[in-house]
Amino acid sequence: MTPEEALALALEEGLDLVEVAPNSRPPVCRIMDYGRYKYEQKKKKSSQQSHTASLKEVKMRPGTDQHDLDFKLDKVRKFLLDGDKVKVTVMFRGREMVHTQRGRTQLEVVMKQLGNLAKMENPPRMEGRFMSMIVIGDREAIAELKKKNQETAEAAQEEPAEESEVSEAAVEDGQG
Repeated sequence: MTPEEALALALEEGLDLVEVAPNSRPPVCRIMDYGRYKYEQKKKKSSQQSHTASLKEVKMRPGTDQHDLDFKLDKVRKFLLDGDKVKVTVMFRGREMVHTQRGRTQLEVVMKQLGNLAKMENPPRMEGRFMSMIVIGDREAIAELKKKNQETAEAAQEEPAEESEVSEAAVEDGQG
């Protein structure tokens, strides 16, 4: 059909005439809501640009105390929940190089405390003065944890509503 006919038909329906394939012969046009089309294209583009897993690093020493280790493990858990890989590194200085077993033990403790939340991608290995391993998040465990967190958040939102209903009833009875 001619462009004039198509434009008249689009105006009659209250929509737009959009050229979807300008390089073809003849050019292809479609009658549609152009604003909605742009919105869907933008949404498609943003969904394709999802979070790419980047490598985060957490460093410690063979003698890192338990409290400091817990603090670092909280960071590791946060990174894993965000979908990142985490490189856990133990740094050795001076005479500590003789006792690399302490660093390996430290990395085993990290894996034990992370539990089923993390899987080891690369086992511990020495790279000069550093012993490091790479861990990735276990998708199933992360999905389960997020589901539990969402349920507890929903339950916490419901509880204050119930308390306010009780206090309103107490005021009406003259007990408040």
